[in-house]
Amino acid sequence: MFFFERSLGDELIKQNNNRFTLYGYINSKALHTFPKIDGTVLISLLHKVFFSKYNKFDLVHFTNQYCKLKPNKVKAKKVLTIHDMNAVHEKNRSAHRYDKYLKRLGGYIDACDRVVTISNFVANDIVQHYPQAAGKLTVIYNGADKLTVADNHVPEYKPPRKFLFTIGSLSAKKNFHVLPALLQHNDYEIIIAGKITAYQEKILEEAAKHNCADRVTLTGLISDDDKAWYYKNCEAFVFPSIAEGFGLPVIEAMHFGKPVFLSKLTSLPEVGGDAAWYFDTFEPGHMQQVLLAGLADYYQHNRSQAIMKHADKFNWDNTAKQYLNLYNACLTDAK
Repeated sequence: MFFFERSLGDELIKQNNNRFTLYGYINSKALHTFPKIDGTVLISLLHKVFFSKYNKFDLVHFTNQYCKLKPNKVKAKKVLTIHDMNAVHEKNRSAHRYDKYLKRLGGYIDACDRVVTISNFVANDIVQHYPQAAGKLTVIYNGADKLTVADNHVPEYKPPRKFLFTIGSLSAKKNFHVLPALLQHNDYEIIIAGKITAYQEKILEEAAKHNCADRVTLTGLISDDDKAWYYKNCEAFVFPSIAEGFGLPVIEAMHFGKPVFLSKLTSLPEVGGDAAWYFDTFEPGHMQQVLLAGLADYYQHNRSQAIMKHADKFNWDNTAKQYLNLYNACLTDAK
């Protein structure tokens, strides 16, 4: 969520042109993030009880469904952005926790005047579980920053051979344990970047099973420069996630013209479109064949430019314009 809020905030400030007076609800450690914003309100735990500026603003945008400030604490027009309903697809909560999750999200939706989702897939999830939201839903795709590689940059870990790349927190929903199977019948390495968790054991077990433990590298968290280097230099980006509201790394990799191989689940086909290749199943033989055929197609038909053109559709300029127009429409409704 941080990257969404930072990138959207920067572009909103850039495009606003005094149309609105913009305030940020910001942690004290992040005050430097938006130096040109009109004003800030510091996040406080006390706001769970009472928000002293509850009636100061004409409109409040809750930028994710985890709302540090609850919608019912504000008297204003309210916009809520929902990034995913992954809990519906992960199916890893107890019945009690799942019901609590649905009730809480439904309360936020009912309290807001407009609801934005970052893909049509998420919008369909919302309508299925909260039919009353249909009339106030808007889909606004995320933008994706175009990363660049600093001159002469060398990553903390530089692979000695051709490699596949993926990035994301090591969690079951990312499904990274199916990736070692892709190293059969080739000399590739796979680099998996992201916060290390207990899930790493499942990945390493699969690596041992496929006799490629020496070619599976878990880097942990990496810098933006390292991430950009891996995108630029990988043979392919692989992303078998089973629960995504959007899938930002897909577009980041596409900005480099790289072939991307995705699961067919949740929002990924919507984001990857015709510019990606897809795993119909996670059976090792099938995945290996998709990778082999996809790479052959990529090089034979020089797909790089078409992939970059697809990625250019997702930019923060368009995203911010749509949000600013939505703010205006929401405020006009109040008159």
